[in-house]
Amino acid sequence: MLTPFSTIYGLDDQPLVDYQGQKMEHATAEQFIAMQAAATKDGFALAICSSYRSLDRQLAIWNAKACGERRLLDCNSQPLDASTLNDQQLVDAILIWSALPGTSRHHWGTDIDIFDANQITKRDLQLVSHEYQAGGPCYSLSKWLARYSEDFGFYLPFQAGKSGVSPEPWHLSYFPVANRCLSQFDSNTLNAILATKPMQLKEAVLPRLEKLVAEYVFRVAPSPSN
Repeated sequence: MLTPFSTIYGLDDQPLVDYQGQKMEHATAEQFIAMQAAATKDGFALAICSSYRSLDRQLAIWNAKACGERRLLDCNSQPLDASTLNDQQLVDAILIWSALPGTSRHHWGTDIDIFDANQITKRDLQLVSHEYQAGGPCYSLSKWLARYSEDFGFYLPFQAGKSGVSPEPWHLSYFPVANRCLSQFDSNTLNAILATKPMQLKEAVLPRLEKLVAEYVFRVAPSPSN
């Protein structure tokens, strides 16, 4: 079932669709399947490496990065040494590439991370920008998506100069539903929920939560329907 955030986002409490081992909101899944079929005809193996993600899963990712158990990267995808950062700097460093629990668009079931399985395996995929740029294994797919993804209701919410989150050419959002989720996001409810969670860096996050939400949730590239 959808997370407790379903009521915040204006979604009905309904089962997620399971497709090829990935969970998605039902309309998102339908349109992804249609887009995948179109991509196949043009020689691409459009695959998902990440889709729906629960708050607890995002919390585990956040805590692992805060504790140094997962690597930190700067905006150029270069390693950062967490031991040199204070708590506020560490929060900002994690937010370059990872969402605060409860703020990830993956919670909605509308957002997916994609790659071309004809060119790279999921095991070898790193989800770094150069994989989607000229010379990278997913570059041709990225160009195809730039041309056709909007026809199926998808777009890139994280773009250079248009989003608080660093550009993610692998992250597609099904905007007919995601726009509704975003419009009903409630930071006060999120504050109350996070206060009860075993989250690392909580004392550094909660006093800044409203500003963090404004920057990393609401500041995204406008969707084609806006």
